Amino acid sequence: MSPHPQTWLKVLPQGLFCEPGGFFIDPPAAVGRAVITHAHADHARPGHDAVLASPETMALMAVRMGEERLGTGRQILAYGEPITLGGVRVWLQPAGHCLGSAQVAMEWQGARAVVSGDYKRVPDPTCLAFEPIACDVFVTEATFGLPVFRHPPPAGEIARLLDSVRLFPERTHVVGCYALGKCQRLLALLRAAGWDRPVYLHGALLPLCEAYGRMGIELGDLRPATVAAKAELVGAIVLAPPSAIADRWARRLSDPVVCLASGWMRVRQRAKARGIELPLVLSDHADWDELCATMQEVAAPEVWVTHGSEEALIHEAAKQGRRGRALRLLGYGDEEEGSA
Repeated sequence: MSPHPQTWLKVLPQGLFCEPGGFFIDPPAAVGRAVITHAHADHARPGHDAVLASPETMALMAVRMGEERLGTGRQILAYGEPITLGGVRVWLQPAGHCLGSAQVAMEWQGARAVVSGDYKRVPDPTCLAFEPIACDVFVTEATFGLPVFRHPPPAGEIARLLDSVRLFPERTHVVGCYALGKCQRLLALLRAAGWDRPVYLHGALLPLCEAYGRMGIELGDLRPATVAAKAELVGAIVLAPPSAIADRWARRLSDPVVCLASGWMRVRQRAKARGIELPLVLSDHADWDELCATMQEVAAPEVWVTHGSEEALIHEAAKQGRRGRALRLLGYGDEEEGSA
C-alpha cells in the first residue's frame, strides 16, 4: 500500500517540505534546497543553498534579485522533464500564472501529490497554459476562493480600457499592474486588440519586459514614461506599479484616468477606496469557477488549500466528495493588489 502524501509532505515552520526528497516548495525563508514554482517575490526568495526551477523562472529570479543572490546551487528543469530527488520523482508542469510558472508534481512509492503554485485557467499569450495532472493529493491556492469572484473575459476588460481612451483623448490612462506577469499580459492583450501605438512604462516595469523579450515574448514599442514629455503622454497608455498610480509620480501625467488591473477590482468598495476611476477585472489567478473545475479535472480524492479563502473551497471539495484540508502556510500573498 502506498504511503499517504500527508506522511511525507509536511507543513513545517519553514514551509511545505517533501521529507524523502529533502526539499521545500516555495519556502518563505532561506533553506538548504528549494523548488520554486514561479518568480513572484512571495514564492521566490533569495538565500537558498540549492534552487530548482524552470528556465524562465530562474532567469526572471536573476533579474529581480540579482545573479549573486541566487546562489551557486542552481538546477534548471524543463517542463515535463523528470528528476529524482531522494527517491522522489519530481517534474514541473505549466501553471499558466506567468512566464515560467510551474506546478510541482511528486511521486513517491506509488503516491502522487501536485502543488499548483499560483495558477489561472484562461489563455494568456505570454505563458503556457495550465495542464491538469491526475493525483492523489492536490495542493491548490485559493486567492479568489469565493463564489463572488468570477472573472469576466479579458478581451472585454481591454475593450473597456480602449473605449475610455477613445472617449477621453485628451487624458492619459495610467494602469496599475504588477511588474511580473500582469504587465506583460496586459501589453500582449493590448497588442492583440489592435493597440499598436507606443506604451509608456514606469521604470520598475522595464527590466522584466526586456527579459520577456529576450525569451521570445514580443511586446511591441515600449518607452520609459519618466523621460517622455507631458504632451507626448496625452491620449497615451501608461503602465505603472499599483503603488505609483496615486502618488507623486502620476501627477506629472496629463489629467490621468487612474486604472487598476486586478481580480480584486470585482469588489467595488476596493476600487472606490483607492480612487480608481476605471477598475479592470483582470487577474492572473483562477476564479471560483476555475478552482472548482480544476479540482474535478485532477480528480484528487484529497485537496489541500494553501492561501486565500480556504474554508469556502474546502466546503466545495466536500460537496464534490473530496476531503479538504487547510494548510495555513504563512508568508504567501500578493505583494501588491495589482499582482492578483
